[in-house]
This record gives sequence, structure tokens and C-alpha cells, in this order.
Amino acid sequence: MRIPVLRKSTPMRRVPLLSGSRVVVVPVDDEDVIIRPPPPPARIVDTGAAVRDALRFPLSGPSLESIAVRGGRATIVVEPPALPVPGAQRDPRREALAATMRALELCGTRNERQTILVAGGLGQRLGQRELERLLPPAEARAFRGSVLVHDVADDGLIPISDSARIHPALVETDLVVVVSAAETVLHGGPSALIACCDAATVRAATAGSSLLEVAGSESWIRGLEVETALAQRTALIGVSLVLDLPRLTGALSGYPHEVLAADRVAHSPLRGVFSRLPAFVRRDILATRDHRLAATAAFAGRPSIAHAEALVRGVELRGARIDEPVDALLVGAPWIGPHIPREPANPITTAAVVLGLALRLHRGEPPIRRGGTVILCDPLTRGFAPGTQAPYAAMFNALRVALDTAALAASEAGAAGDAKALSAYRAGKACHPLLPYADWAGCAPVLSRVGRVIVAGSRDAIAARALGFVPSHSISSALEMAHGVAEGKARVGILLAPPYAPLLVG
Repeated sequence: MRIPVLRKSTPMRRVPLLSGSRVVVVPVDDEDVIIRPPPPPARIVDTGAAVRDALRFPLSGPSLESIAVRGGRATIVVEPPALPVPGAQRDPRREALAATMRALELCGTRNERQTILVAGGLGQRLGQRELERLLPPAEARAFRGSVLVHDVADDGLIPISDSARIHPALVETDLVVVVSAAETVLHGGPSALIACCDAATVRAATAGSSLLEVAGSESWIRGLEVETALAQRTALIGVSLVLDLPRLTGALSGYPHEVLAADRVAHSPLRGVFSRLPAFVRRDILATRDHRLAATAAFAGRPSIAHAEALVRGVELRGARIDEPVDALLVGAPWIGPHIPREPANPITTAAVVLGLALRLHRGEPPIRRGGTVILCDPLTRGFAPGTQAPYAAMFNALRVALDTAALAASEAGAAGDAKALSAYRAGKACHPLLPYADWAGCAPVLSRVGRVIVAGSRDAIAARALGFVPSHSISSALEMAHGVAEGKARVGILLAPPYAPLLVG
């Protein structure tokens, strides 16, 4: 009689994933697709030198030296460093701005004749603390020029085209320099000029299903129109950085791009202890984790040309490749929102980060097949910071009672004229009342394609259902739902993030 040999079963793999401010583990089958960002590419040793060389030898048009007016005025447009999510304590954009200012001084534009214009769009206007971080400490102390924070509700904006009005500092000057990083078509380059326009123009600047392709991007079209109109009035040049993804240092170094680092986090006994801490303690710990963010290249020229070239280079360097779209994609959400100043995420900003940003960072096909499932790992609770997130709370309440898109559009029209909300925005106490609607509109391309969004680990079913999502108590039950939608075994992808790498599909 043959005695059967008992084989020891291979334990199921587990990978760690961020769910709000908690670290959860996801069971992984052999057929599942784990999407990791690539290893760090080669980085620039001296960001300032790279920026000065780019301004001296631009991709198109004249150099900075040939268009700067000696003794004239210059306006430098910068954006709040909102992307990538999360950010880093040491950001190369600060060195890029300082290098641009030094290059202007060498061209005869004195320090006190330079103006830094912060293009915040509909976001909360930056306060003194955030403004001081735009430059390295030594350069910030030595700066004698002006720092202006754009106000999209200002009545003094100047018409720049048939439908757009722009900040006077961009017209009443001898030279405009746009300093940005190439993250998406909605951020940097000509879109930075859009962020210096009126609220209606900023709100109308949208993108298509991909944030990495100009096709279908209303923001890119409007940005080119504003760029062309501005170039007819004053000299214009831009410099765009190619940034790496934020990389963890210290004990968590290597996560999530290294397999061993991910295994170390998944099996660490400290993971459970961390997840049991109070939410505010977890957020503070995550916020103080040291990230390294490096620049890998710098390009100059017309803002649109420099930005397009930097965007293409960045996608190739940071992209994670997928053979084909998956049936279900499991994505973790960060503990913070996508805007500066950083605040704890609320249901709208969580959706904006995952659906409006992470799943639109793709080139080629979308990462999820049509009718597929998004599994969003986040508690998704109704937490709105008092005062600063009042527009989000108002928009969320409007979304709960809105019966159709027309009702939501009517609510948006009312919010645009809310005198109290506009006063809070102009005082720097809250974002513009249109920003929550813009964030939610950014989710529409993904929502129109997928079959459903399941919230794994939902602790507030009302919040999930208000957004049209399906609440689920755990990742396991969410995966069962995804398999049921696929009518069998779904091909599941697990996106190890944040930070969110561009997805190269097909």
C-alpha cells in the first residue's frame, strides 16, 4: 500500500500597504500583479548648476541672458510643491528657484527687482510658514524682492485673452520665468500660468483620462493660449525639473521598490503596534519620516516645450510597467490630502488622490479594464478640519443630497458666489470654494470607466455611499466582491504606493 506523502503548503505571501495612516497587509496569490515603482535613477549632484546650464542653453528660443533686461524687472512663477504625494523635507525645487534668482542677478536683474509669484490656483493661499520654505534658508534671508501669493478672486486681474484674466505681476514686468517640476499636464509649465488666472479659468482647466498625455487636456490647450498671449506682451522662459519619486530613508529605506524591504515591513512586529496608536500620533510619525527627493534633469525654453520634454523623461524614468490592464486594482490612500498646506485627508481629497491622481498617472491604456473594480484601502471617515476644510464639508453635504449632475452643478454655482467662503479664502484661512468641486471632477474619468469602487476597511458606510462607493469591512471581503464582479477569478493588481509611480500599460 502506497502511503501518500504530505507536502508542506507554501504560505501565502503578504505585502504591506498604506491605508490612511495605518499599515495593512494584503494577501497575494501567484496570479496577482504587484506593481512596484522602479529603483531610484541617477540623480543630479548639483541642481543649481543644472538649472543655470538649462537657462543658458534652452531647448527652444533665446537664452535667459539674451532676453533679460539689465536693470529691469523679473517675475518668477512658482507653484506650491504639492506633488508628488507625499513630499519631502528637502525639495530640489528650492535650489532651482535660488539658482534662477542668481542667474537673473548675473544678467543684471537685481535681487530687489525680482518678484516671486506663488501660483496656488484654487488652493488655500500660503501663509508665512510655507512661503519661507520656498527658498533655502540662506537665500530666503538674503532676498530683498517681493513675494506675492496669487488671489483668483482678485478684481484687479488683467485680461490676457478673450476668457482669461491674469495676475498684473505677469504683465507689468520685463521678464517672466516659470520654475516648476514636470509631474502632470495640470501642474507645471503652461498650467502654472493658468494657476495665476481667475477662478473660472482655473476651474475650467481640466485633463482627460490621463494626466501624462496632452490629448484631451483642456488645461494644456488653455495654458498654451495664455502662454502665447503672455509672450506677445513680455519676454517669457521656463525651466522644468524632472523629479524622482520620494524615497524613504532610515529603517524603511527601500520600500516599496525593493521586495526584501516590503517583506521586512509586512512581518515587522512594530506594524501592529503602530496601527494601534491614535490617529493623530500615526499622522505625526508619518509626517516626520525623512524622505529623499532628487532631481534627475532640468530643461529650459518656452514653458510648454520645457515641460513637455521633462514630463516625457520623467515618465520613462519613474514608470512602472504592466503588460495589460487588470480586472481589479487595489490602491492604498495616504493620510494627507493633495494640496499645500498639508492637512489630514477627508473623503473628497482621498478620492482625489486615488481616483483623480494615482489612477490617471498612466500612459497608453488605463490600468483597469472597462467595467473593472477599484479597491480603495482607506477608512474613509467624515473628518473635515474645522475652518480650513469647510468648503469640503459643504461640498460633501451637497453631494449627499444631489440627485443628478445638474443639482451638483447648481450647488457649485452657489458655492462660487458664497461671500463668506470667498472671504475665508482671501484671508488664507481656507481653500477656494470651487476647489472641492474641481477635485471631485478629476475623479470622473475613472468613475466613468470602472464598474464600481469598493472601500476596503470602511469605517463610515454613509461617507462611502455618499460618493457612490461600496463599503467593505476588510480587504478579504473586498477581494471577494471583485472576484464576483469578474464572474470568476479576477486578475488583481496591487499598487504599492504612495508615492504613486506612472503606470506604463501595454
